Amino acid sequence: MKVLVLGIGNVMFSDAGVGVHLCRLLEQKYAFSSELHTVSFIDGGTLAQRLIPVIAEHNYVILLDCVDAKDGQIGDVYFFDFEKVPPMISWQGSAHEIEMLQTLTMMDMLGDRPTTKVVGIIPEVVNDTTLQMTPAVIKGSTVMGKVVIDHLKELGFTCEQISHIDIQTVANNACKEER
Repeated sequence: MKVLVLGIGNVMFSDAGVGVHLCRLLEQKYAFSSELHTVSFIDGGTLAQRLIPVIAEHNYVILLDCVDAKDGQIGDVYFFDFEKVPPMISWQGSAHEIEMLQTLTMMDMLGDRPTTKVVGIIPEVVNDTTLQMTPAVIKGSTVMGKVVIDHLKELGFTCEQISHIDIQTVANNACKEER
């Protein structure tokens, strides 16, 4: 099985980049292996529909992004199957969230969408142009990372920590690295 961990978000707007930053953190901080499966980590940024060919070549997707939730608090983390979105979840925040929802829905209509799990977090700041993430989202990103690692282990991957990098360091370097 080809597994894709797909980080979505705009790295220039604080917490809105958490999906991308976490994806890059997991790739840099851990080594994942499996005799049966492969895993790829892709910074999807705000590309949405342009990601369709990339998503379609995988059998399984773990999508990392911001979400909104009725009665949720900033930093709350949610893990769910895209086919069974809990009723309290919405993608009414930023344009990239709505575009990603539309992209996955279009893939459904064509029958191209692989099994898709979502790990989402309620952001605090998504409008300020800064690489600095808020404390609540930094804390919540730790929970998100644990959810992803645990789920990859359930899928048959082993995980070994290979560095001690943190998510704010990844965010600070977001505009310095080649993509």
